[in-house]
Amino acid sequence: MARPYSAESEPASFRENEGDGRRLRIVVGEDSLLVREGILRVLEQMSDVEVVGVSSDLDSLRRVIEETGPDVVLSDIRMPPTDTDEGIRLASELRATHPEVGVLVLSQHSQPEYAMALFASGSDRRGFLLKERVRDPSELRRALLAVADGGSTVDGKIIDDLLRSRAQGDDFAFERLTSRERELLGLMAEGMSNLAMSTRLQISKRGIERHINSIFSKLDLGDADDVSRRVKATLLYLSRSER
Repeated sequence: MARPYSAESEPASFRENEGDGRRLRIVVGEDSLLVREGILRVLEQMSDVEVVGVSSDLDSLRRVIEETGPDVVLSDIRMPPTDTDEGIRLASELRATHPEVGVLVLSQHSQPEYAMALFASGSDRRGFLLKERVRDPSELRRALLAVADGGSTVDGKIIDDLLRSRAQGDDFAFERLTSRERELLGLMAEGMSNLAMSTRLQISKRGIERHINSIFSKLDLGDADDVSRRVKATLLYLSRSER
């Protein structure tokens, strides 16, 4: 089911060790044979990438991940058994069981609500990309490296669709954030809780809450629940960090 791989330790950053002979180990989850073969052909063009497993449904994908211990799982958002949100659910599971594994979710259509669900528990080692980007090996490789290195990436079209109505005011809104608020927004994008940020920065939990409420207000994130506002703030942060 999975191709053999070397279990040798990997460098902390694949970007910093390009050219040293090490390869990024990828597991692919895609139920469409044609799409799957297309993805594999693109990955074959990357000399520093090795596909160590391929699956067509969620259950077998879980098994392949256990058997191969990949660096990144490249997964369709929908696959059997329900063809709904298997890729998102897998990413959530791996956050708890295999936090060191990156997940890059592929979607046929721009679906901001799924991107929000993917990043709800933190953005580190997570990415959301439209399948049309896979045709460009450099774009796919960039996204794979981002999540493998502990970062994140989100398709620009997702950002545009989610924030279209307020795009013109985004730059001004970010300029209004204080340096402390920008620091907190970065930690929020890493998935840190208020308590964790309080401990990291030696600021009272109430002080953290005041800063975060100020961020939400300045970014005009409305009256949605805190989880939705944190995810939207994270997506805004990611969209700017990729410019």
